[in-house]
Amino acid sequence: MEFRLLEYFLAVAREQNITAAAESLHISQPALSTQLKAMEMELGKQLLIRGVKGSRKVVLTEEGMILRKRAEEMLSLMRRTEEEIIRSGETIVGDVYIGTGETDVMRLLAQAAKKLQETHPDIHYHITSGNAEHVLEYLDKGLIDFGLLFSQVDSQKYEAIPVPVKDTWGVLMRKDSPLAQKESISPEDLWDKPLITSHQKGDDTYLGGWLKREASKLNIVATYNLVFNASLLVDEGLGYAICYDKLINTHGSNLCFRPFSPRLEAHGFIVWKKYQVFSKAAGTFLQCLREMLETDQ
Repeated sequence: MEFRLLEYFLAVAREQNITAAAESLHISQPALSTQLKAMEMELGKQLLIRGVKGSRKVVLTEEGMILRKRAEEMLSLMRRTEEEIIRSGETIVGDVYIGTGETDVMRLLAQAAKKLQETHPDIHYHITSGNAEHVLEYLDKGLIDFGLLFSQVDSQKYEAIPVPVKDTWGVLMRKDSPLAQKESISPEDLWDKPLITSHQKGDDTYLGGWLKREASKLNIVATYNLVFNASLLVDEGLGYAICYDKLINTHGSNLCFRPFSPRLEAHGFIVWKKYQVFSKAAGTFLQCLREMLETDQ
């Protein structure tokens, strides 16, 4: 059986939808369906159950789950072999596409790119900024190779490695605001204040636990995607922005940042699609990141 067909099968197992898998593979849905049926005929076993509960969702049969496990092992071995050959002295040229939100953890990716620049100057980097929803959408569509996220991801669809750097939650405010006199901000301090919060999916639940209040019981006057715009709202006196530290340089401005107490940290992950076939440039970049993270441990 060809490795290409195994990659097709794993894409369907990941997406749980033949049409979505075909889009991620950049082939037509009928062509992918034909290949899957040919695999089942070759093996003499049904691998997929189609149209589960009247939807377009597909699930693996017991034989399909066996093939998935073995296919992962075979493709992993193949890619390690390719990597060993690729890194044997051949010049690596290409592009690496990264999606990330506003975070100081981006420095880690910048350090990896700088390190590779010495040995692989013809690798170029393209950075797309957005919140977690945008990053995952770009990953699913194959528009980026890697995403930098601060939320847990679906391990059935994505691979992820944690990064040792953490971002700290707190409040961005005007220096003349009442809370600016405090060294840190407690949940009770914010219960009656006009708040500007991220509209990123998952943040409301995450922060709600720290604030000890549901969003419906807070005075949320605005939401934001990227914190620079939120800082302008704060500067104009609209309210207090809940965000990470180090995102806005408050030096010489009317603004200041105060951390939460008790402390609340966000843990970052570098994420990519499962069974992703990387370009030589993206594969080399990932290897460099892994080596850097292992050294820091």
